[in-house]
Amino acid sequence: MAGIGFELRKLLKKRSYAGLLQTYVYAGIISSGPWVLSIIGILVVGLLSISVVVPNVLISQFQVTVTYIIAISLIFTGLAQLVYTRYIADRLFENKEDLVVPTLNGLLLVILLIGGTIVGSVAYWFFPEQSILYRFLIVIGFSTLSSIWLVAILLSGLKQYMQIFWSFLLGYIVVVGSAFVLRRYGMEGLLAGFVFGHIILLMSMLFQVYRSFPESSCVSFSFFNRNEVYLSLVVSGFLFNLGLWVDKFMFWFNPDTGQQVIGPLHASVIYDFPLFLAYLAIIPGMAVFLVRIETDFAEYYDRFFRAVREGSTLEYIEVMRNEMVISVRKGIFDIAKIQTIFVLISFLLAPSFLSWLGVSLLYLPLLYIDIISASLQVALLALINILFYLDERILVMKLMILFVLTNLLFTWISFNLGVVFFGYGIAVSLTVTLFIGLWILNRLLDRLEFDTFMMHN
Repeated sequence: MAGIGFELRKLLKKRSYAGLLQTYVYAGIISSGPWVLSIIGILVVGLLSISVVVPNVLISQFQVTVTYIIAISLIFTGLAQLVYTRYIADRLFENKEDLVVPTLNGLLLVILLIGGTIVGSVAYWFFPEQSILYRFLIVIGFSTLSSIWLVAILLSGLKQYMQIFWSFLLGYIVVVGSAFVLRRYGMEGLLAGFVFGHIILLMSMLFQVYRSFPESSCVSFSFFNRNEVYLSLVVSGFLFNLGLWVDKFMFWFNPDTGQQVIGPLHASVIYDFPLFLAYLAIIPGMAVFLVRIETDFAEYYDRFFRAVREGSTLEYIEVMRNEMVISVRKGIFDIAKIQTIFVLISFLLAPSFLSWLGVSLLYLPLLYIDIISASLQVALLALINILFYLDERILVMKLMILFVLTNLLFTWISFNLGVVFFGYGIAVSLTVTLFIGLWILNRLLDRLEFDTFMMHN
């Protein structure tokens, strides 16, 4: 497939500091742009609504509702995200591009029917004091975001990152604009603007998919064929998203750290806001991750396995293997180096940034550990990506099980140790998972030729 790696390599060929800067800016936009736009968009909607949406607690109810919609839709669609990406990759390898659109339609139909029914039932039974419009918007918002994650996963797998960024930019311009117009209608108006903007976002991404691929039929459920589904990918996708949110749920529903906001939905003033800001600090690491994985590593990976498939000389295979291993280790080291520098810069700027936002400096210790956690997440993403390139599905699944269990354990321990240790649960969990994964990856790389030839034969 013609991927983003070609575009990045073309920029790198300029052999100048300007070209290098342009490459990393481009990579930062396409790798981090969507969620940065999401964070900024939701914050702007809240700021624009102050003094208009009265009482201000309605703004908090809107933001908490949106957070839950995002979290639940990510965890739910995690069951299909990775396995569907693998299915599409296999079909494209077989030159069956006509199956992309029908299977996407089939998957969206099943996800919407199951997820919409579950969320609709929850909205009906657990939000009796809320308006019918509010409950309706929850269901539509969940269904829309679930569809967005799946279509975005497809476009990411096809390396169409810029299409995703422009769709998110358009969608969040509409989100902010619609919320600004509808804010006079209170929380339901803000939520309606949020949902409408994401419907536009989804339509934009679907347009990119539908215009890129032919279709042999309208809907196909061949994706659900038992022989096409890798259970390890189903489990990994679900547990990865669950692992990223499980500590938040624990803080939300712990009576000492969380409080009820609307219906059964809880939030944690102590825990949520610093974490929200911390994700803005991972842009450099994500840029380096994308450049290193999609240029050096992807190129040598392709050369190595093509040499194995086509029966090249052992000397050439070993050279490509060595270059691939060097690119892996250099890429991970560069991610760690750049992200560490940016973490230190963030630490220096954090007090001034919180003061500018009018936020108490008491949040600083938690913000510091959240920035470290977000940076560790970038490294874990790089590790998982490399392991998937090497088709180590079972290993990734085991690492995700470890991630969830350790996050549960260490977050529970942090509760018992007191407020000073809040946020350390997921940080320690990510550290343990990452270092065990890197140790295993190092062993895999040392015996790569043997494992590859055994698998190939």
